[in-house]
Amino acid sequence: MTKITKPTRDAFGDEMMALGEKIDNLYIVDVDVSKSMRTQPFHEKYPEKAINVGIAEQCAGGIAAGLATTGKLPVISTYAVFGSMRMVEQIRQSICYTNLNVKLACSHGGLTPANDGGSHQGIEDMGILRTIPNMKVIMGADYNSTRKLVAAMMDDYGPTYIRFTRDAIPGIYDEDEEFEIGVAKKAKDGDDVTIIAVGDVLIFALRAAEELENQGVSARVLDMHTIKPLDNTAVLAALNETKGIITVEDHNIMNGLGSAVAEVVCENGGGIVKRVGIKDKFGESGPYDVLLAKNGITVEAIVDKAKDIVNS
Repeated sequence: MTKITKPTRDAFGDEMMALGEKIDNLYIVDVDVSKSMRTQPFHEKYPEKAINVGIAEQCAGGIAAGLATTGKLPVISTYAVFGSMRMVEQIRQSICYTNLNVKLACSHGGLTPANDGGSHQGIEDMGILRTIPNMKVIMGADYNSTRKLVAAMMDDYGPTYIRFTRDAIPGIYDEDEEFEIGVAKKAKDGDDVTIIAVGDVLIFALRAAEELENQGVSARVLDMHTIKPLDNTAVLAALNETKGIITVEDHNIMNGLGSAVAEVVCENGGGIVKRVGIKDKFGESGPYDVLLAKNGITVEAIVDKAKDIVNS
């Protein structure tokens, strides 16, 4: 029953060490970032199951695909900008087109690279990869949920992209919480408005819901840890049972969670959807919390949008 404040990339490294003892055919394919990805201990304990291809992401994609065709379970480990863009052709052609059981684990998603600047901030990654057939796209909201989602990903067949934070984020869930890929977690019930969040900004959604409660507004909060396949049932329930939906993501508002939710709403009669996220621009260098605020990803922005919906 412990909530842990850590980067979610730590959860990946820790869970891979645990899974290394359980899954004989598990392989890690690194691109020279094992220290950052927290996979160095796996390399040291299981050298026969750890491959470092160097700074060669396209090679990692091809090697992982080859391993999958021989019955291995490969996990490519790199940064979000490289995993979703530099090797996207290999992901599409070699992994997804053939529906191979390859996992893509990427840290430094969204604005979390902070001082590294726009070149290293993967703000388009989930949107790019959710457009590729057969690919699943997921992100945990804290350390405990990420460990559970990594384990669930390994049990679930097919190409999967999971995204992590570089920076430490607050713990939300206890160790005994369970997560199912493709099924949203209702973090808080409510009847007036629904806030749907993915990843580390779920904490903003929960804090906004608390503030709204103090102002007499009942806010439902959904942890949409899987944006593909999206939990359409949860979205439609929010559409039919509350006055509107707010999506919150550390991602470009184009083609990410907000777009995915809006697609479902539009195809089922329409309704109010307001998006909180990066407004289609590149990042810049600065502290993570400052960058989030500069892009309007704040508790206050969520509260204001919720009140607009309720009062409209």
